[in-house]
Amino acid sequence: MATSPPRTDTLESPSDRDDKRCGQDRRTHKFPKLKYLLFSGRRAEVRRKEDLQHTFYFDRYSSHLFAAIVAILLLSVLDALLTLHLIGKGSTEMNPVMSFFLRFGPIVFMGAKYFLTCFGVVILLLLRNVVRKRSITHAQNLFSYIIGAFTTVIVWELYLIFFVAC
Repeated sequence: MATSPPRTDTLESPSDRDDKRCGQDRRTHKFPKLKYLLFSGRRAEVRRKEDLQHTFYFDRYSSHLFAAIVAILLLSVLDALLTLHLIGKGSTEMNPVMSFFLRFGPIVFMGAKYFLTCFGVVILLLLRNVVRKRSITHAQNLFSYIIGAFTTVIVWELYLIFFVAC
């Protein structure tokens, strides 16, 4: 059974598409609409080379990025729990912001820690493809660094719990 070649009279060539462009960007909203954020958005990556020069927001993200965000949030909660345990053993909170919230009790401390972490993650998520000037580092790489920093803090807290605090 032989297949026939595709019909060329209905397909547009790349030059035909370029001729139809007027040179004006029809996308008026740089930030995605709420309906796309909630119900399976459309933008997952930058498609045009000239768009790489601008800040671009997406409404679809990879599963690796989702896993990194969940890891950051879980590590933040674990850090808060270990901090509360160490404070119960006589330690003090060195972070002045978190020390302020600790004055209002452990629930407020945990809530503030979680909220501030979520806020930071959302900012990084929105700006994940922005390239810093004079650097090749994308904001997306910061997710890995944050996971590493939280892991280091948690290892330190575990060391304090098992080998220093009695």
